[in-house]
Amino acid sequence: MALTVSAGHQSRYKQAIIHSMKTIPTILLLCLGLASCGKTSNAGSYPLTTCVVSGEKLDSMGEPHVFTYEGTEVRLCCKSCLDDFNKEPAKYMAKLKP
Repeated sequence: MALTVSAGHQSRYKQAIIHSMKTIPTILLLCLGLASCGKTSNAGSYPLTTCVVSGEKLDSMGEPHVFTYEGTEVRLCCKSCLDDFNKEPAKYMAKLKP
């Protein structure tokens, strides 16, 4: 059975298909991203539960200050520990090595 569609409707139909082809993958990527951004997703990959500078628990001052140093994730108990970290980064990075 063939369906006859006018030229104007064909254009709108094509636009709708193109729009859905762009939208559906975006929605799927957003869902995957949201599913993977929970706090527990990276919890097992970070080797320490304490700040490499102060020794305090990472959540003792609220959310930890997280940054990347030379390709390695570093978590500090607070942003004020960053000044001490920047003075002797090698000393503190050594604490992250297994």
